[in-house]
Amino acid sequence: VRFVTCAATVLPHSPVNFLDQTQHKGLAVAVFGVKCSHTPAVFAENWVILGVFYYPALYYPLLACGTLHNKVGYVLGSLLSWTHFGVLVWQKIDCPKTPLIHKYYSLFSSLPQIACLAFLSFQYPLLLFKGFKSSETADATEDLNSSYYGDYVKKMLMLISLVVPTIQTARYGVDEDIANVLAGFQIILSPDKREVVRIVVYYMWCVEVCYISAMTLSSLVNLVLLMHSMVLHRSNLKGLYRGDIFNVYNCQRSLRASRPALVCWMGYTSFTAAHICIGMIIQTFVFFLCLLITVFLVIIPILQRQNLIVFHILWSMWPFWLMILLAVLFQHITARFCFIKKTAGTHDLNNRGNLFLLTYLLFPVNVLIGVLLALWRLIITALFNIVHMGRLDISLLNRNVEAFDPAYRCYAHYLKIEVSQSHPVMKAFCGMLLQSAGQESKAAQRSRDAEEGIQLVQQEKKQSKLSGAKRARRRWQLLYTLVNNPSLVGTRKHFQAAESFLNGSFNRKNKDSKKEAEAAAGN
Repeated sequence: VRFVTCAATVLPHSPVNFLDQTQHKGLAVAVFGVKCSHTPAVFAENWVILGVFYYPALYYPLLACGTLHNKVGYVLGSLLSWTHFGVLVWQKIDCPKTPLIHKYYSLFSSLPQIACLAFLSFQYPLLLFKGFKSSETADATEDLNSSYYGDYVKKMLMLISLVVPTIQTARYGVDEDIANVLAGFQIILSPDKREVVRIVVYYMWCVEVCYISAMTLSSLVNLVLLMHSMVLHRSNLKGLYRGDIFNVYNCQRSLRASRPALVCWMGYTSFTAAHICIGMIIQTFVFFLCLLITVFLVIIPILQRQNLIVFHILWSMWPFWLMILLAVLFQHITARFCFIKKTAGTHDLNNRGNLFLLTYLLFPVNVLIGVLLALWRLIITALFNIVHMGRLDISLLNRNVEAFDPAYRCYAHYLKIEVSQSHPVMKAFCGMLLQSAGQESKAAQRSRDAEEGIQLVQQEKKQSKLSGAKRARRRWQLLYTLVNNPSLVGTRKHFQAAESFLNGSFNRKNKDSKKEAEAAAGN
């Protein structure tokens, strides 16, 4: 959970918190509708790019007034919406007489804008009227108890399934004229037109089933991956809290706020949404294509017992497949019974001469097997990258070149801000400070400080009476903790090499082997 959400319980409503699910969704939709409507360019030539920032800044007050949740914000929102709506209607009616207004206010020029502004002009007074009847209070648990996320996911899935009604409409509209259309392309499925209609409808139904299956599979895959992503994200945060840098990064990094880390933190949510959307589109297309090939080239030919093209091709290549199978079995059998011997519980090579000869003789066959393995590796790699496209918390590249993966680099920088700004110890300390500041007065604080000072003096006297064994044991425990802390290794005077670490932990075997080697060299 982000640090800003933790601070939401103590901070009041902010004009920049307009995307929170506890806000009025109708106001945000109306303002975004105005901003996304047809907006004529008010800048010329290369300055037109400024319109990307001009329009959001122009309409931002309309959106910010609704996030304050008080009467002042509703009054300002009503005045602003009435002003925008009045100027727009006046410009539409009196445009030929006032070209100056039309020149600088030309972004108000479409009916969707009029509708959105009219909604805002009605909604803000309505919220103001409700505010007089009952005062709104901020509920800290409203974020967790709301069904916003569930409704959002349902609407996203409904958008993906919009293709299904189109396919169903096309399937219901098939008639006997489809036989004439297919005959124009020299495709004759059957002499009977009714039989042609039945075949076409059946094939379209198969396409519809393939698309629904691909869409369902893509949604389930992304749901499972998001659950795994949340578990891995929690594990990464815990590891970084403990100082386990090498669990996330491939080299020593400092977990401090920086310029690239802050930029990646601001865009992480947007990047995740974009990657998930693109990943679902690609996954749906790939799964749909694979299911189509499987259904039309394998399942339907088997059910109809005709057009077995794939099986004919595979059957014509049976000598090749038999040779590959026998070569693989022969190598495994000879390796098990001829070239590996077990002596006194250990395994060793045997018949080395025959092993070298067999390796030379099977070289051409192994080249063919290597080609098949390369194709299979290409397919597996492509499927893995497509399936994990929506996850930013894992790198799609090798560990040594993960810095070239922009998505994972963004996630790594995002973790820096999360760890440095939302450490549990820091949050607990801030919570204690806020609690003490709100409950105690200055006089009580002074008396408590005096009591704590007396207790500290007495505690120091007691500590001086501790035995030397307890003091030594505590110092050794502190030393052991500092030595085994991975985050402190890079700051030591004699920094160990990268091979001294195994999965982020100090490798004692490597250190002991070096000491033994130095002792042997000294002897």
